[in-house]
Amino acid sequence: MKMGQMHTRMKIATLAALAAFAALFAQVPAVAQDAAAQATAPDAGMIEAVSEAAATEGSYTPMAPTKGKGMPTDPRSDEPGAMAKSLTFQDQYTDNGIYALGMHDYILLPVITVISLFVLGLLLYVIVRFNRRANPVASKTTHNTMIEVVWTIVPVIILVVIAVPSITLLARQYETPPAEAVTIKATGYQWYWGYTYPDHGEIEVVSNMLPEDEAVRRGEPGQLAVDNRMVVPAGVPLRIQTTASDVIHAFAVPSLWFKMDAVPGRLNEKLLTIKEPGVYYGQCSELCGSRHAYMPIAIEALPPEEFAAWVKAQGGSMPGEEAEAAAPASEEAAPEQVALLTAR
Repeated sequence: MKMGQMHTRMKIATLAALAAFAALFAQVPAVAQDAAAQATAPDAGMIEAVSEAAATEGSYTPMAPTKGKGMPTDPRSDEPGAMAKSLTFQDQYTDNGIYALGMHDYILLPVITVISLFVLGLLLYVIVRFNRRANPVASKTTHNTMIEVVWTIVPVIILVVIAVPSITLLARQYETPPAEAVTIKATGYQWYWGYTYPDHGEIEVVSNMLPEDEAVRRGEPGQLAVDNRMVVPAGVPLRIQTTASDVIHAFAVPSLWFKMDAVPGRLNEKLLTIKEPGVYYGQCSELCGSRHAYMPIAIEALPPEEFAAWVKAQGGSMPGEEAEAAAPASEEAAPEQVALLTAR
Protein backbone atom coordinates (compact mmCIF):
# COMPACT_ATOMS: atom_id res chain seq x y z
CA MET A 1 0.00 0.00 0.00
CA LYS A 2 2.83 2.32 0.91
CA MET A 3 4.79 1.45 -2.22
CA GLY A 4 1.77 2.34 -4.42
CA GLN A 5 1.38 5.72 -2.75
CA MET A 6 5.09 6.41 -3.23
CA HIS A 7 4.87 5.64 -6.96
CA THR A 8 1.86 7.92 -7.28
CA ARG A 9 3.66 10.78 -5.54
CA MET A 10 6.68 10.32 -7.79
CA LYS A 11 4.50 10.45 -10.89
CA ILE A 12 2.83 13.64 -9.69
CA ALA A 13 6.17 15.30 -8.89
CA THR A 14 7.59 14.28 -12.29
CA LEU A 15 4.56 15.70 -14.15
CA ALA A 16 4.75 18.97 -12.17
CA ALA A 17 8.44 19.36 -13.05
CA LEU A 18 7.74 18.75 -16.73
CA ALA A 19 4.90 21.30 -16.69
CA ALA A 20 7.11 23.96 -15.05
CA PHE A 21 9.92 23.27 -17.56
CA ALA A 22 7.48 23.64 -20.51
CA ALA A 23 6.03 26.87 -19.11
CA LEU A 24 9.53 28.33 -18.77
CA PHE A 25 10.34 27.72 -22.41
CA ALA A 26 6.89 28.99 -23.50
CA GLN A 27 7.50 32.37 -21.87
CA VAL A 28 10.70 32.98 -23.82
CA PRO A 29 9.08 33.44 -27.30
CA ALA A 30 6.20 35.37 -25.74
CA VAL A 31 8.63 37.86 -24.15
CA ALA A 32 10.49 38.11 -27.47
CA GLN A 33 7.26 38.82 -29.34
CA ASP A 34 6.29 41.57 -26.86
CA ALA A 35 9.70 43.20 -27.22
CA ALA A 36 9.47 43.09 -31.03
CA ALA A 37 5.98 44.59 -30.95
CA GLN A 38 7.13 47.42 -28.72
CA ALA A 39 10.06 48.09 -31.01
CA THR A 40 7.97 48.26 -34.19
CA ALA A 41 4.68 49.73 -32.90
CA PRO A 42 4.35 53.56 -33.33
CA ASP A 43 3.84 55.79 -30.35
CA ALA A 44 0.18 56.43 -29.34
CA GLY A 45 0.68 60.18 -29.59
CA MET A 46 2.08 59.75 -33.07
CA ILE A 47 -1.03 57.81 -34.11
CA GLU A 48 -3.31 60.57 -32.86
CA ALA A 49 -1.24 63.22 -34.67
CA VAL A 50 -1.38 61.28 -37.94
CA SER A 51 -5.13 60.71 -37.55
CA GLU A 52 -5.75 64.40 -36.90
CA ALA A 53 -3.61 65.36 -39.91
CA ALA A 54 -5.50 62.93 -42.12
CA ALA A 55 -8.81 64.25 -40.88
CA THR A 56 -7.74 67.86 -41.39
CA GLU A 57 -6.51 67.33 -44.92
CA GLY A 58 -9.50 67.77 -47.23
CA SER A 59 -11.81 68.16 -44.26
CA TYR A 60 -15.17 69.91 -44.39
CA THR A 61 -16.97 71.83 -41.68
CA PRO A 62 -20.63 72.84 -42.24
CA MET A 63 -21.05 76.60 -42.59
CA ALA A 64 -22.94 78.43 -39.87
CA PRO A 65 -25.94 80.37 -41.26
CA THR A 66 -26.09 84.15 -41.08
CA LYS A 67 -29.18 85.42 -39.29
CA GLY A 68 -31.59 87.01 -41.76
CA LYS A 69 -29.64 85.83 -44.82
CA GLY A 70 -31.26 83.25 -47.03
CA MET A 71 -34.09 82.65 -44.59
CA PRO A 72 -37.53 84.17 -43.81
CA THR A 73 -37.74 87.01 -41.31
CA ASP A 74 -39.74 86.52 -38.14
CA PRO A 75 -42.02 89.58 -37.67
CA ARG A 76 -42.12 88.88 -33.91
CA SER A 77 -38.36 89.12 -33.50
CA ASP A 78 -36.53 92.09 -32.01
CA GLU A 79 -34.57 92.66 -35.21
CA PRO A 80 -34.97 96.26 -36.52
CA GLY A 81 -37.46 96.43 -39.37
CA ALA A 82 -38.48 92.78 -38.98
CA MET A 83 -42.16 93.54 -39.63
CA ALA A 84 -41.42 95.55 -42.78
CA LYS A 85 -39.03 92.88 -44.10
CA SER A 86 -41.68 90.22 -43.52
CA LEU A 87 -44.09 92.07 -45.84
CA THR A 88 -41.83 91.87 -48.88
CA PHE A 89 -39.44 89.47 -50.59
CA GLN A 90 -36.28 88.13 -49.03
CA ASP A 91 -32.96 89.73 -49.98
CA GLN A 92 -31.74 88.23 -53.24
CA TYR A 93 -28.36 86.59 -53.90
CA THR A 94 -28.57 85.87 -57.63
CA ASP A 95 -28.51 88.25 -60.60
CA ASN A 96 -32.02 87.18 -61.64
CA GLY A 97 -33.29 87.66 -58.11
CA ILE A 98 -31.82 91.17 -57.88
CA TYR A 99 -33.34 92.05 -61.27
CA ALA A 100 -36.75 90.66 -60.30
CA LEU A 101 -36.75 92.38 -56.90
CA GLY A 102 -35.79 95.68 -58.55
CA MET A 103 -38.61 95.25 -61.06
CA HIS A 104 -41.04 94.67 -58.21
CA ASP A 105 -39.82 97.58 -56.07
CA TYR A 106 -39.32 100.20 -58.78
CA ILE A 107 -41.89 99.32 -61.46
CA LEU A 108 -44.70 97.04 -60.31
CA LEU A 109 -45.19 98.42 -56.81
CA PRO A 110 -45.30 102.11 -57.87
CA VAL A 111 -47.66 101.33 -60.78
CA ILE A 112 -49.98 99.31 -58.54
CA THR A 113 -49.94 102.02 -55.87
CA VAL A 114 -50.72 104.82 -58.34
CA ILE A 115 -53.56 102.86 -59.98
CA SER A 116 -55.07 101.91 -56.62
CA LEU A 117 -54.96 105.50 -55.36
CA PHE A 118 -56.39 106.79 -58.65
CA VAL A 119 -59.32 104.35 -58.56
CA LEU A 120 -59.94 105.16 -54.89
CA GLY A 121 -59.96 108.89 -55.75
CA LEU A 122 -62.47 108.32 -58.56
CA LEU A 123 -64.77 106.38 -56.24
CA LEU A 124 -64.68 109.13 -53.61
CA TYR A 125 -65.28 111.79 -56.27
CA VAL A 126 -68.32 109.92 -57.65
CA ILE A 127 -69.72 109.42 -54.13
CA VAL A 128 -69.45 113.13 -53.33
CA ARG A 129 -70.24 114.66 -56.75
CA PHE A 130 -72.97 112.36 -58.03
CA ASN A 131 -75.01 111.35 -54.99
CA ARG A 132 -78.75 111.96 -54.95
CA ARG A 133 -78.57 114.98 -52.67
CA ALA A 134 -75.93 116.84 -54.74
CA ASN A 135 -77.37 115.82 -58.09
CA PRO A 136 -81.16 115.29 -57.89
CA VAL A 137 -81.47 115.11 -61.69
CA ALA A 138 -79.39 112.21 -62.96
CA SER A 139 -77.28 112.73 -66.07
CA LYS A 140 -78.22 110.71 -69.17
CA THR A 141 -74.78 110.87 -70.81
CA THR A 142 -73.93 107.55 -72.49
CA HIS A 143 -70.67 108.29 -74.37
CA ASN A 144 -67.58 110.41 -73.93
CA THR A 145 -65.04 109.98 -76.72
CA MET A 146 -62.13 111.55 -74.83
CA ILE A 147 -62.62 109.37 -71.75
CA GLU A 148 -62.94 106.23 -73.87
CA VAL A 149 -59.73 107.02 -75.75
CA VAL A 150 -57.85 107.75 -72.52
CA TRP A 151 -58.97 104.66 -70.65
CA THR A 152 -57.96 102.52 -73.65
CA ILE A 153 -54.55 104.04 -74.42
CA VAL A 154 -53.31 104.53 -70.86
CA PRO A 155 -53.74 100.85 -69.84
CA VAL A 156 -51.97 99.80 -73.06
CA ILE A 157 -49.03 102.05 -72.22
CA ILE A 158 -48.93 100.66 -68.67
CA LEU A 159 -48.94 97.07 -69.94
CA VAL A 160 -46.11 97.82 -72.39
CA VAL A 161 -44.08 99.37 -69.59
CA ILE A 162 -44.60 96.25 -67.49
CA ALA A 163 -44.14 93.80 -70.39
CA VAL A 164 -40.62 94.88 -71.38
CA PRO A 165 -38.89 93.99 -68.07
CA SER A 166 -41.21 90.99 -67.59
CA ILE A 167 -40.20 89.38 -70.90
CA THR A 168 -36.57 90.19 -70.13
CA LEU A 169 -36.87 88.43 -66.79
CA LEU A 170 -38.52 85.40 -68.38
CA ALA A 171 -35.71 85.13 -70.92
CA ARG A 172 -33.08 85.44 -68.19
CA GLN A 173 -34.72 82.69 -66.11
CA TYR A 174 -34.62 80.22 -69.01
CA GLU A 175 -31.04 80.87 -70.05
CA THR A 176 -29.23 77.66 -71.00
CA PRO A 177 -26.47 76.59 -68.58
CA PRO A 178 -22.98 76.72 -70.12
CA ALA A 179 -21.08 73.53 -70.89
CA GLU A 180 -18.75 74.00 -67.90
CA ALA A 181 -21.61 74.40 -65.40
CA VAL A 182 -21.58 72.14 -62.33
CA THR A 183 -24.41 69.61 -62.64
CA ILE A 184 -26.48 68.74 -59.57
CA LYS A 185 -29.58 66.55 -59.75
CA ALA A 186 -32.28 67.09 -57.11
CA THR A 187 -34.79 64.25 -56.72
CA GLY A 188 -37.96 64.67 -54.70
CA TYR A 189 -39.21 61.79 -52.57
CA GLN A 190 -42.10 61.44 -50.15
CA TRP A 191 -40.90 63.26 -48.08
CA TYR A 192 -37.27 64.24 -48.42
CA TRP A 193 -34.74 65.33 -51.06
CA GLY A 194 -31.85 63.48 -52.64
CA TYR A 195 -28.93 65.19 -54.39
CA THR A 196 -26.62 63.57 -56.94
CA TYR A 197 -23.36 65.03 -58.29
CA PRO A 198 -22.62 63.30 -61.63
CA ASP A 199 -19.57 65.51 -62.31
CA HIS A 200 -17.92 64.52 -59.01
CA GLY A 201 -17.91 60.76 -58.89
CA GLU A 202 -21.67 60.27 -58.54
CA ILE A 203 -21.82 61.57 -54.97
CA GLU A 204 -25.27 60.99 -53.42
CA VAL A 205 -26.66 62.98 -50.50
CA VAL A 206 -29.95 62.28 -48.72
CA SER A 207 -31.44 65.32 -46.98
CA ASN A 208 -34.05 65.05 -44.21
CA MET A 209 -35.50 67.74 -41.95
CA LEU A 210 -33.93 68.11 -38.51
CA PRO A 211 -36.12 68.09 -35.40
CA GLU A 212 -36.89 71.66 -34.38
CA ASP A 213 -35.00 71.47 -31.07
CA GLU A 214 -31.89 70.19 -32.86
CA ALA A 215 -32.16 72.95 -35.49
CA VAL A 216 -32.43 75.63 -32.81
CA ARG A 217 -29.46 74.12 -30.97
CA ARG A 218 -27.42 74.49 -34.15
CA GLY A 219 -28.55 78.09 -34.62
CA GLU A 220 -30.71 77.33 -37.66
CA PRO A 221 -34.39 78.12 -38.34
CA GLY A 222 -36.85 75.45 -37.24
CA GLN A 223 -38.50 73.29 -39.95
CA LEU A 224 -35.94 74.57 -42.49
CA ALA A 225 -32.71 72.97 -41.26
CA VAL A 226 -31.64 69.57 -42.64
CA ASP A 227 -29.15 66.91 -41.64
CA ASN A 228 -27.31 66.97 -45.00
CA ARG A 229 -27.33 70.13 -47.07
CA MET A 230 -27.02 70.51 -50.82
CA VAL A 231 -23.45 71.87 -51.07
CA VAL A 232 -22.51 73.92 -54.14
CA PRO A 233 -19.70 76.30 -55.18
CA ALA A 234 -20.49 80.02 -55.02
CA GLY A 235 -19.93 82.28 -58.03
CA VAL A 236 -19.97 79.31 -60.41
CA PRO A 237 -22.74 78.46 -62.92
CA LEU A 238 -24.81 75.52 -61.69
CA ARG A 239 -26.94 73.22 -63.82
CA ILE A 240 -29.78 72.29 -61.46
CA GLN A 241 -31.79 69.30 -62.67
CA THR A 242 -34.99 68.25 -60.92
CA THR A 243 -37.06 65.10 -61.04
CA ALA A 244 -39.17 63.01 -58.65
CA SER A 245 -39.58 59.35 -57.79
CA ASP A 246 -43.26 59.30 -56.81
CA VAL A 247 -45.41 62.45 -57.16
CA ILE A 248 -44.84 66.03 -58.33
CA HIS A 249 -42.65 68.12 -56.02
CA ALA A 250 -41.23 71.62 -56.51
CA PHE A 251 -37.69 72.73 -55.71
CA ALA A 252 -37.95 76.35 -54.48
CA VAL A 253 -35.48 78.67 -52.71
CA PRO A 254 -36.95 82.20 -52.39
CA SER A 255 -33.71 84.08 -51.64
CA LEU A 256 -32.17 82.68 -54.84
CA TRP A 257 -35.25 83.42 -56.98
CA PHE A 258 -35.34 79.76 -57.96
CA LYS A 259 -38.35 77.51 -58.37
CA MET A 260 -38.72 74.49 -60.63
CA ASP A 261 -41.09 71.53 -60.60
CA ALA A 262 -39.79 68.02 -59.99
CA VAL A 263 -41.94 65.71 -62.12
CA PRO A 264 -41.68 61.88 -62.13
CA GLY A 265 -40.23 60.59 -65.40
CA ARG A 266 -39.13 64.08 -66.50
CA LEU A 267 -35.81 65.91 -66.08
CA ASN A 268 -36.17 69.68 -65.81
CA GLU A 269 -33.09 71.87 -66.00
CA LYS A 270 -32.28 75.45 -65.04
CA LEU A 271 -29.25 77.71 -64.58
CA LEU A 272 -28.40 78.97 -61.11
CA THR A 273 -25.44 81.13 -60.07
CA ILE A 274 -25.19 82.11 -56.40
CA LYS A 275 -23.32 85.38 -55.99
CA GLU A 276 -21.76 84.83 -52.55
CA PRO A 277 -21.19 82.09 -49.97
CA GLY A 278 -23.95 81.42 -47.46
CA VAL A 279 -26.71 79.05 -46.38
CA TYR A 280 -30.01 79.51 -48.24
CA TYR A 281 -33.26 77.84 -47.20
CA GLY A 282 -36.32 76.77 -49.16
CA GLN A 283 -39.12 74.21 -49.19
CA CYS A 284 -41.06 71.95 -51.50
CA SER A 285 -43.67 74.22 -53.08
CA GLU A 286 -45.99 71.59 -54.53
CA LEU A 287 -48.66 69.86 -52.43
CA CYS A 288 -47.16 66.36 -52.43
CA GLY A 289 -48.80 64.53 -49.54
CA SER A 290 -49.35 64.45 -45.81
CA ARG A 291 -45.75 65.46 -44.97
CA HIS A 292 -45.43 68.09 -47.67
CA ALA A 293 -44.53 70.73 -45.06
CA TYR A 294 -41.63 68.64 -43.74
CA MET A 295 -39.27 68.42 -46.72
CA PRO A 296 -37.19 71.61 -46.56
CA ILE A 297 -34.25 72.58 -48.75
CA ALA A 298 -30.93 73.92 -47.46
CA ILE A 299 -28.29 75.01 -49.98
CA GLU A 300 -24.81 75.71 -48.68
CA ALA A 301 -22.77 77.79 -51.14
CA LEU A 302 -19.03 77.53 -50.46
CA PRO A 303 -15.97 79.13 -52.04
CA PRO A 304 -14.70 76.83 -54.83
CA GLU A 305 -11.68 75.60 -52.84
CA GLU A 306 -13.88 74.68 -49.87
CA PHE A 307 -16.33 72.97 -52.21
CA ALA A 308 -13.44 70.86 -53.53
CA ALA A 309 -12.62 69.89 -49.93
CA TRP A 310 -16.26 68.87 -49.39
CA VAL A 311 -16.17 66.73 -52.54
CA LYS A 312 -13.08 64.90 -51.28
CA ALA A 313 -14.66 64.47 -47.84
CA GLN A 314 -17.61 62.75 -49.54
CA GLY A 315 -15.29 60.38 -51.41
CA GLY A 316 -15.75 62.12 -54.77
CA SER A 317 -13.33 63.72 -57.20
CA MET A 318 -13.11 67.02 -59.03
CA PRO A 319 -13.46 67.01 -62.85
CA GLY A 320 -10.11 66.40 -64.53
CA GLU A 321 -8.42 64.72 -61.54
CA GLU A 322 -8.86 61.21 -62.94
CA ALA A 323 -7.53 62.32 -66.32
CA GLU A 324 -4.49 63.95 -64.67
CA ALA A 325 -3.82 60.79 -62.66
CA ALA A 326 -4.09 58.62 -65.77
CA ALA A 327 -1.84 60.88 -67.89
CA PRO A 328 1.51 59.98 -66.18
CA ALA A 329 0.69 56.28 -66.39
CA SER A 330 -0.02 56.55 -70.11
CA GLU A 331 3.21 58.55 -70.65
CA GLU A 332 5.23 55.84 -68.88
CA ALA A 333 3.57 53.11 -70.89
CA ALA A 334 4.14 54.89 -74.22
CA PRO A 335 7.93 54.12 -74.55
CA GLU A 336 7.31 50.48 -73.71
CA GLN A 337 4.63 50.29 -76.42
CA VAL A 338 6.95 51.95 -78.94
CA ALA A 339 9.74 49.51 -78.12
CA LEU A 340 7.34 46.59 -78.44
CA LEU A 341 6.12 47.79 -81.84
CA THR A 342 9.71 48.39 -83.02
CA ALA A 343 10.74 44.89 -81.99
CA ARG A 344 7.90 43.48 -84.08
